[in-house]
Amino acid sequence: MNTIARWLASSLVAGLAAVSAGSAIGEPAEVKWSDLAPPVAEISNPFESLTNEQMDALRRIIRLEWVGDAKKTAEANALRADLTAQGLDVEGLFAARLKIIEQRRQATSSLNEAILGKEVRIPGYVLPLEMRDRKAVEFLLVPTVGACIHTPPPPANQLIHVVHPEGIEIKGLYDPVWVTGVVEAGRSTKNVRYSDGQTKVEVGYGMRHASVVPYRQTN
Repeated sequence: MNTIARWLASSLVAGLAAVSAGSAIGEPAEVKWSDLAPPVAEISNPFESLTNEQMDALRRIIRLEWVGDAKKTAEANALRADLTAQGLDVEGLFAARLKIIEQRRQATSSLNEAILGKEVRIPGYVLPLEMRDRKAVEFLLVPTVGACIHTPPPPANQLIHVVHPEGIEIKGLYDPVWVTGVVEAGRSTKNVRYSDGQTKVEVGYGMRHASVVPYRQTN
């Protein structure tokens, strides 16, 4: 093969590769529910080195001080003095407890900014919020069957509020679907109705004009 022929062949291969790469770039990224939560920061836990007796004493102090009467306060002070004599910083441990609670709360409500504005495809279950002509035009996409109805609602970053103007037919709450759309920050509170009442649910994400197909069609 002469030089020109080799150049033409290599150009053709490069062109085909570029087309292939271009089509891949335009496809939505398939994500898991765990991808919706931001990376978890390591939480320092000063309680890991404590004995069961020391942990129990800390719990008793909280309960006794919550009651607030003089006898209980005196008992709590005695427990504090005993733990301090063992070399523990009781106030520091209680401050660390509050910090850990707040860090864990943030971990369940914070959004993963890396996926905002990205077109993604994610599997889940439809929990209708608004029906029109027997079709769901607004719903929550949830990670498990019966979420928000039979069990406590998932964290806000595990719920997606989907607006679908054309509406989708709901054959059953137990049928999984694939939803494709652009993920956006959509913090809101939604009323979820069920057979014997309703509950308010905190939602972290939103999608508009999403496409919905049965899960089995993509397998």
